[in-house]
Amino acid sequence: MASPTASTEPKAPRLNHPPGFRPRRGLNWAVVGLTYTSYYLCRYNFSYANKAIADEFHFTKSDMSTILSANFVAYGCGQIINGLLTDRIGGKRAMLIGAGGTVLVNVLFGASSFLGLLSLFSLLWGINGYVQAFGSPGFIKINSAWFSQSERGTFAGIFGCMINLGRLLANKLLPALLAGFVFLGMWNVPPQHWRWLFWIPAGVATAVAIVLALVVKDTPEEAGFRNVFPGEADHADQDARSDLAVVFRQIVSNRVVWIMAVAYACTGAVRQSIDQWFPVYFQEVHHLQMTGPKFQWLGFLIPFVASAGSLLSGWVSDRFCGARRAPVAAGVYAIEVCVILAATQVSTVDWALGFFVLIAFTVNSTHSLLGPAAAMDIGGRKMAGFASGVIDSFQYFGAAIATKGLGWILDHKGWSWYFPYLIPFGILGFVMMYSIAHLKSLKKGAG
Repeated sequence: MASPTASTEPKAPRLNHPPGFRPRRGLNWAVVGLTYTSYYLCRYNFSYANKAIADEFHFTKSDMSTILSANFVAYGCGQIINGLLTDRIGGKRAMLIGAGGTVLVNVLFGASSFLGLLSLFSLLWGINGYVQAFGSPGFIKINSAWFSQSERGTFAGIFGCMINLGRLLANKLLPALLAGFVFLGMWNVPPQHWRWLFWIPAGVATAVAIVLALVVKDTPEEAGFRNVFPGEADHADQDARSDLAVVFRQIVSNRVVWIMAVAYACTGAVRQSIDQWFPVYFQEVHHLQMTGPKFQWLGFLIPFVASAGSLLSGWVSDRFCGARRAPVAAGVYAIEVCVILAATQVSTVDWALGFFVLIAFTVNSTHSLLGPAAAMDIGGRKMAGFASGVIDSFQYFGAAIATKGLGWILDHKGWSWYFPYLIPFGILGFVMMYSIAHLKSLKKGAG
């Protein structure tokens, strides 16, 4: 088996785009990216409300994991179904459906605080998972039409940055809402009930979705640009929509899709175990206040290094690995395992903060590489939605299983088992990516 290193791969050629194309693509990308950022604000709000909900209604960590698992399973199923639908209806419509759905569910989830039923919370957060599953296929579907194959790794890094912008906003805004703050140095905002962590993000998502409806185009052709990527098979057919049966058959029969999916399940297991539980970890293990300086630095550094990892891994795969994602992903998984092993030895808050930052760097590198970049490579502009849906669904199936198991572990074994629990996922991810690191093309699993 070939080594995952690829230093001899040719660098991608420089593309010459028609006048006005780059600014129009930039506008399209910015609005689509901000819409997806608002999705994340309506998703990561739960991690900050986690402890407050559990304390108010006396839920165990296993109970909270039930709510999270419902969301992840529904999201995973939605990725498969909605990815296929997105290839038919187009990315813009898919993202608008998802935005409308997540706004409604977040409003209802906040209102359900007046009842406090675990079953209702689980149902609503599961529905939120399903409607949010229109976002990623829609985002990737639109941008597969606007980016060349040689640009997609870099785009995947930008995709990761937009995700982490939502997380950064969540990390700053949501703890402040719970603790109270002074707005613009003039208006005192008192501490709010956790339900506002769902209502305010819903308002943000509404405003951004309106801009998406007015500005975004599904393809360069809709914006008046023709033959932007001459000679690329992915862009030869200017119609980005496709026959559902053809899409299903071609994607499901590609063995590389399933190898990527298993690896992505491992990414999801580690990523969501970190993202959904780090606020509770630092509150309970190190007794940090969410508005304290150390927690605020962590809230900034996690999305910052996650963005850096997304950008760096995508750029390296484009520039030095011939647009191959698996060799870079295999290397990152190996680093991740080493970092988590080292994290099992931590005992002080400062070391814990550092290892959470390092894990965020590695796990978000593989997240952007295997989700948007590899899905666009496999599916092209006509099938990117379903390819991303299948692969991304496994990220959330893996997260559902891992999160439910982690909740039980934390209830019965305590936080000392937190980091060791994550190690096998990193090892399996490395094995999967190393097994296809020699492939030159992902479309047919060709060597």
